[in-house]
Amino acid sequence: MATDEQLSAIRAKIDALDTQLLELISERARCAQEVASVKLEASRGDSEEAPIFYRPEREAQVLRAIQERNPGPLPAEYMARIFREIMSSCLALEQPLTVAYLGPPGTYTQAAARKHFGQSAIQEPHSSIAKVFRQIEERRCDFGIVPVENSTEGMVGETLDCFLESPVRIVGEIELPVIHHLFVGEKTESGDISYVAGHPQALAQCRSWLDANLPSVPRKEVSSNGEAARLASEEVGVAAIAGDLATEMYALVRRSISIQDYASNTTRFLVLGNEFVPPSGNDKTSVLIASRNRPGALLSLLRPFEEAGISLTRIDSRPSKTEKWTYVFFIEFEGHLEEAVVARIMEELEEQSIMLKRLGSYPCAPL
Repeated sequence: MATDEQLSAIRAKIDALDTQLLELISERARCAQEVASVKLEASRGDSEEAPIFYRPEREAQVLRAIQERNPGPLPAEYMARIFREIMSSCLALEQPLTVAYLGPPGTYTQAAARKHFGQSAIQEPHSSIAKVFRQIEERRCDFGIVPVENSTEGMVGETLDCFLESPVRIVGEIELPVIHHLFVGEKTESGDISYVAGHPQALAQCRSWLDANLPSVPRKEVSSNGEAARLASEEVGVAAIAGDLATEMYALVRRSISIQDYASNTTRFLVLGNEFVPPSGNDKTSVLIASRNRPGALLSLLRPFEEAGISLTRIDSRPSKTEKWTYVFFIEFEGHLEEAVVARIMEELEEQSIMLKRLGSYPCAPL
């Protein structure tokens, strides 16, 4: 039949294309190995400086270029995800990366780690944000992933507090759409839910749905949605608020889908590291500033940005913990510390503040 002949011809073409793709990906991997050899050879002449294999600004530039050049029909973001995995696998040939994240397995933070570093990075779960910071400080892991803000619930105070004491830098950001589902264990029947477990922010983000559908069921705050999923998998009668990744880690049944109150619910994560990131062409900078306690102090800190035409993307405050009723401001803005206009602003802020901590400049999330 003509249809069978047409399909056979198309499949033969697909097979030929797959062979070409395999050859090209293999050639790219060999280039990655050559890059590693060059870097290792160069580092032998400088015993104090280890080679840097992962370059956040370079990866962001590549992913942006892929999306800009994508001819379709695959959406640009899908194409970028494919290249992310290719880059992740090639980087593993150079130097496997270890990435600490807020665990346990199955959390949105792990999903963010996968999105940013791909499947080939070695992922290590840790029980608190502070422990993730320590892994990077002590160089036990190459990078760390921590949540910093949610579009409906605001900033994550523990992350900002850790920056007050830690010397680690921000080297990247990840934006992850948060889609909450209600899971139960395989042995939990429909009407047997004794309580709903979830991270405090997840419970808050699903408050309206829970009020309408499970109004009399108690809610239990746990350290993470991954922990909620673990509880649901082990205890009959426990329901968990978690994401799709939880089904890969635990034996769960999805009882209800997309129960978050806002469809645009998004969590932003920061990538922690120890190295300074050069400009990528589309960057953000984060700083911590402690101002003198006087009228108009915050206005004075913000005025240099206005005068320079620099857009602020985030401002938040945290108690300084050194003096009663004094605060430290977390300020995030467009631009890079190497830019002349940003350098001038930093000089002005140093004159007006009692503490200015440059947390880092980093590429805006490319995906």
